[in-house]
Amino acid sequence: MNATRFFSSALPIAASLCFLSAPATRLAQTTQQKPAEKLPEKIQEKDQEKSAAKSPPKIPAEVELLETRMRFETDGSSRKEVHARVKINDELGARQFARLNFDFNRTFEQIEIPLVRITHPSGGVVDVLPGAITDNPDPAVVSAPAYQDVRVKSVRILGLEPDDALEYRVITTVSHHPLAPDIWLEHTFDRSGVVIKQVFDLDLPCSRLKDSPDLRRIAMDVTIPADEPQQTVSDRCVFRWHVSLPVSSAERSADKSSDTNQRPDVTLSSFLVWGVFLERFAQLIHPAEAPQTVSDKALALTATLLKPQDKLEALYRFVSEKVATIDLPLGATGFRTRPPADILTSGYATPEDKFVLLASLASSVDLQLEAGLAGSSEDLQKRLPTPALFTRILTMWGTRVWCDASLEVAPFGLLPLGLRGKQALWLRKVPNCGPTADCLYPFWAAIPDELPFAAFQKVQVNASLAPEGTLKAKLNYTTRGDNELLLRVAFHKTPKENWKNVAELLALSDGFRGQIANVTASDPYATHDPFTVAYEITQPKFVDWSKKPLRIPAILPLLGLPDAPTKTAPGAAASPIDLGTPLDVEVSATVHLPAGTTAHIPTGTSVQRDFATYVSQYSAKDATLTASRHLNFILKKIPADRAADYNAFLRAVQNDESQVFTLERADTTPPAPKKP
Repeated sequence: MNATRFFSSALPIAASLCFLSAPATRLAQTTQQKPAEKLPEKIQEKDQEKSAAKSPPKIPAEVELLETRMRFETDGSSRKEVHARVKINDELGARQFARLNFDFNRTFEQIEIPLVRITHPSGGVVDVLPGAITDNPDPAVVSAPAYQDVRVKSVRILGLEPDDALEYRVITTVSHHPLAPDIWLEHTFDRSGVVIKQVFDLDLPCSRLKDSPDLRRIAMDVTIPADEPQQTVSDRCVFRWHVSLPVSSAERSADKSSDTNQRPDVTLSSFLVWGVFLERFAQLIHPAEAPQTVSDKALALTATLLKPQDKLEALYRFVSEKVATIDLPLGATGFRTRPPADILTSGYATPEDKFVLLASLASSVDLQLEAGLAGSSEDLQKRLPTPALFTRILTMWGTRVWCDASLEVAPFGLLPLGLRGKQALWLRKVPNCGPTADCLYPFWAAIPDELPFAAFQKVQVNASLAPEGTLKAKLNYTTRGDNELLLRVAFHKTPKENWKNVAELLALSDGFRGQIANVTASDPYATHDPFTVAYEITQPKFVDWSKKPLRIPAILPLLGLPDAPTKTAPGAAASPIDLGTPLDVEVSATVHLPAGTTAHIPTGTSVQRDFATYVSQYSAKDATLTASRHLNFILKKIPADRAADYNAFLRAVQNDESQVFTLERADTTPPAPKKP
C-alpha cells in the first residue's frame, strides 16, 4: 500500500531526478561487475488480455552469459574476473552498450580490460583496441582534487549494430584495502530477464572458514544453494553457482526473513558480529581532536548563541551550505577520511567527510556528535554485517537530534522520508570486542519518525478562460515537509535556466498541458521558511464553447491519498493501515470566465474522521468560479479492522474530486446578414 501522501506533481520529480534516493553503494569487494551504465530492465508485458493477442516486445540486448569469479586471499586482497557475452537486438541495445564504464579507486584497486570483442552476423570479428580505453576521474570529483583517486575506466565501442555479439572481460584486483584483512561481498543473480545464464565462483582460503587465532574467520549467508564445495591441495575452498532463467523466488532456500526477495543471494563477511563491525568503523570515521583553525571557526559561528541546539544548528548550516557535497557513494574512498582542517580549507567534502568536519566543529563548543549508518533494508540487525548494507551516514546528537549535512538544502533536523523510522547503526566508541564476541552495548538507534515541524502544502491557482477557449493560469506552491525537501533539492541541483523543466514536470503531473513561462522559486538555502514555487501556464483549446452543455473539472491538483488496503492472505495477520506522516493539504482555485457565462456548481463535501478530515467548497459569482479542498491527515496509522471506515473516507474524497462545473455561455456570434 502506498502510504506516501504527495501531490501527484512531486512524484515525477522524485523519479526523474532521483535526488534523495540513496546512491548504490560502491565497495571494492562487491561482486557485481556489470557496466556502470545499468543493463536495461526487462520490458514489462502488457496486461494478460493484450499479451494473448500480441507477442512480448524484444529486449534491446540480452546477456547470454555472465560469469563472475571471485578469489580472496588470507590478507584480505582479492581478484575478481567478469566475463560477459551480450547479444545486441536493436539500435537501443547498441546505444546502451556503446560505452562500458567501470568504477574503481586507484589507491587500492586496479582495473584491467583484456578483452572487448565484437562478432558480426557475417562471422567477422573486431577486437577493440587499447586506445579506446580511457581512465578519468569520476565526474563527481572533477573539481575536487582530493578525491581524484576515485576513477572511471571506460571503453568506447564503435560500430556496434543490431544482431552483433559483444564479448568483454574485466579483471579487478584489490590490495591494501583500508579494511584489510577483513573481507566481504554481496552477490545477487539477475532476475530482470536480461541475463540468460549466470555463473558465480567464490574461491576462499579454507583457513578463513575455520577458527583462527590470527585472522577473523568468514561467515556466509546464501539464499540459493551452491554446488558441492571443492577443496584443492592448496587449501582453497571453491563454491560454484550455476543459474539459468527463470530465477524465481521458489528456487531460493527456505525463507530467512520477510525481506528475502530483497536480500543478496550470496553474502560473505569476516565481520561476524555487529560489535566487531562497530569497532572498526568507529575508529575510521570518528575525527581526532579539532585543530586550532577548526576551533576558531566553530567559536566564530556560535559566538552570539547560548543554547546548545542553536549552536549545533549554526554549525550544521555552515557545513551543509558552505561546504560543497561531493556526491560519491558511501565507501567510495575506502572509508578513508580527510583531516578536518583540510576539509575546511578546501570547501568540499564527501558525506563521510562532512560528518567529520561537523563533529570536529561541534567538539570545539563542547557538543559530542556521533555517526549513524543507515540503509534501505528493514532488517539490518538480522543480516550478516557488511559495509554494503549502508548507503548513508547521518549525524546524531545523542538520539534526540539527527541531520544529514550532505543534502546541502535540507532544513535542520529534516531527513528523507525513506530513512525515518528505520534503525541506524550507532558508531559509538566501545571497548575492544575481541575477534568474535559481541559487546554488551546498544549498537542500534531508531531514526526519528517525526518531522521537526508540522508538514503542510498549499497550492493557489489563479486562472482565466478566454472566449476562444484558451486557459491561462498562474500556480503558487508553498510547502513544508517531505515535498519541500524534494523540491528544494530539485531546484538546487537544476541550473536556473532549466527550472522550466522542473515546472513542466509539476504541471504535467497536475494534469495541466501547455506552455510554461515565468518560473520562480524561493532560495533553496532559506530553510527557516517554507519553500515556494510559482509558474505560469498557457493551454490553447482548453475548452470548446460549442459543446452544450460544457463541463470542466475544478482546476486543482489532485490530492495524493494512500491506497485502499488489499485483502490479506488466508491465515495471515492483517497489518495496520499506514497513513504516513501527518500532513495538512490545502488547494484553491479562482477561475475567471468570459462575460455572459453562467455556471452550475457542484455540492461541497465534508467528511470527518479521527484519523483525517476533508472539506471542499465551490461557488460561482459574477463569472468567477472558486473551488477549494482541504485534506488533513492527523494519524500515522489506524488498526486493520478499520479498513471499511478508511475505504469509505477514500471513496468520499475521490467522488468529490471527480465532480465538475457545468458552464453555459450566451451565443455572442452576430447573426448572419440577410440575403437581399
